[in-house]
Amino acid sequence: MADPRGFLHTVRRDAPRRPVDERVRDWRGVEVPQPRPARDAEVREQAGRCMDCGIPFCHSSAVGCPLGNLVPEWTDLVHRGRWGAAAERLHATNNFPEFTGALCPAPCESACVLALGDPHTTGGVTIKRIERAIADHAWEDGRVTPERAGIDTGFRVAVVGSGPAGLAAAQQLTRAGHRVTVFEREDRLGGLLRYGIPAFKMPKSAIDRRIAQLRSEGTAFVTGCEVGVDLDVDRLRATHDAVVLAIGALDARETQVPGRELAGVHQAMEYLVAANREGEGDGATPVSAAGKRIVLVGGGDTGADCLGTAHRQGARSVIQLDYHAPPPTDRDESGTPWPLVPLVLHTSAAHEEGGERRYRVAVRRFVADAADAVRAVALAEVSVDRDRDGRRVVTPVGAEYEIPCDLALLAIGFEGVERGALLDGLGLSPDIHGRLRCGPDWQSGTPGVFVCGDAHRGASLVVWAIAEGRAVARAVDARLTGTSVLPAPVSSTALPLTAR
Repeated sequence: MADPRGFLHTVRRDAPRRPVDERVRDWRGVEVPQPRPARDAEVREQAGRCMDCGIPFCHSSAVGCPLGNLVPEWTDLVHRGRWGAAAERLHATNNFPEFTGALCPAPCESACVLALGDPHTTGGVTIKRIERAIADHAWEDGRVTPERAGIDTGFRVAVVGSGPAGLAAAQQLTRAGHRVTVFEREDRLGGLLRYGIPAFKMPKSAIDRRIAQLRSEGTAFVTGCEVGVDLDVDRLRATHDAVVLAIGALDARETQVPGRELAGVHQAMEYLVAANREGEGDGATPVSAAGKRIVLVGGGDTGADCLGTAHRQGARSVIQLDYHAPPPTDRDESGTPWPLVPLVLHTSAAHEEGGERRYRVAVRRFVADAADAVRAVALAEVSVDRDRDGRRVVTPVGAEYEIPCDLALLAIGFEGVERGALLDGLGLSPDIHGRLRCGPDWQSGTPGVFVCGDAHRGASLVVWAIAEGRAVARAVDARLTGTSVLPAPVSSTALPLTAR
């Protein structure tokens, strides 16, 4: 514990953000680029707030970090200015800290003992900011280099999907000496990191440099290849000793609201993918918010990503709808006591940039113009309850009214894995929640086929994807060689085959 009184005299300070009117004109990050000396000084001071508690809930798998990141260790090292040692400890549990440092909602911070205080004046240690600074330091100083295996086991492993779970599994297996090939159906690598996450949250260059590292270590990549369509499933299995499914949970939840078929009503991922492709240089997006009145249906992170994207495209107005009641501004100790993640009103950078949030409302229908395009959304105030089986029941309690709309985006969640030729060819079926179950060894019902990430647990956090990628790599290595020295998070538990 480098500063035993740091938590008493240092106030929590998050990374400064660029002015709204500046950042909505480009796709660069929302944070102010700081000169390295100023950044390092601030981050070291913030790291001094860590108490090195006797029971560090921040890296508890139940409430904190699924990866088991050794937070007290690397915060202490940062406070002492030992950035290289901090990077080693961080990478010991996390393959891609720059991904989590940019995208993870940081349950570790709400589980911090300092979060027991007033979150508006003190709050938990700025773990996410420190993590990102360590990763930036490591890249700037050339410490992130290829870690090539000293052996070649001769075993061949196919990883289907190049999101964070697939990349983590591939890197760990390659470092264990296996011959790993990652198959990606899109034209570029990265999964949702590439086409689902806006560039203002994480630059695509962060993905590219990690891919370069994996290539240098020996991982092979095949893009534009949908297994089951472009590559026969039986051939894949015949030419590989194990197959890892890291295919995500991309089956978007639909709505049966009248008017869903109208032009101008889209799934959120259609919109985000098109915007990201435009940013990659693939031409103008066919689904732009420029000059339009936008209605976002759904109050989660995907909706916030759409909100920030719409601001940058020059939307005329944006209204985000949520049928829940507005969350409280302070933690409700009776509902989500510390160290659980509190259910409180979250204001993202995108919400700071504008738009209106409406609660306790639901879409009753999409209203068409003469050309069968959406021109308005009919809403009604609602109440949300649970029936005896725990299912959500949404009941209109107010009169219907309309708001103008030129583009409606559905950000209402995901139903699980996409069905298709891949799963059919492997003889696998998702459970009632859309997830692929497996045994305690991460092996699915089909021998030699393993599953991890969102495909296994449902749409979740980037930190969980990396954790499960590391866990499944250890399981595959053990199956192929009889044992494994690969580390794996203790938090990662396979969902049993028999569970429904």
